[in-house]
Amino acid sequence: MDRQTLRDWVHRYNAEGLVGLSDRQGAVGPKRRLSPEQEAEVAEWVRRGPDLAEHGVVRWRRADLARVIEARFGVVLAERSVGDVLRRLGFRRLVARPRHPGHDAAAQASFRQALPPS
Repeated sequence: MDRQTLRDWVHRYNAEGLVGLSDRQGAVGPKRRLSPEQEAEVAEWVRRGPDLAEHGVVRWRRADLARVIEARFGVVLAERSVGDVLRRLGFRRLVARPRHPGHDAAAQASFRQALPPS
């Protein structure tokens, strides 16, 4: 046990008795910068997608959302924080897999059939 922890416990016991030694429910980490209502509005933006005329983009990036959040709510969020908000709201980053412009679906299917079973 760390010496500082023991010292804190002794001070809490001296000040509050046995009640002072019980686990305390406290906020862990910094407070959220967006209210639940604001987060719900951000979720609605993401579901609807950006409007090219209004937002100037055709798909949302974290940097774009950070800019719109700052303009709408006056809250400055880093791109990473925007990503944390999106994960908390249940969104995941989806990226389309690239396709070669000259791909041949029939050749790929015959190649798969020619492979020995694993």
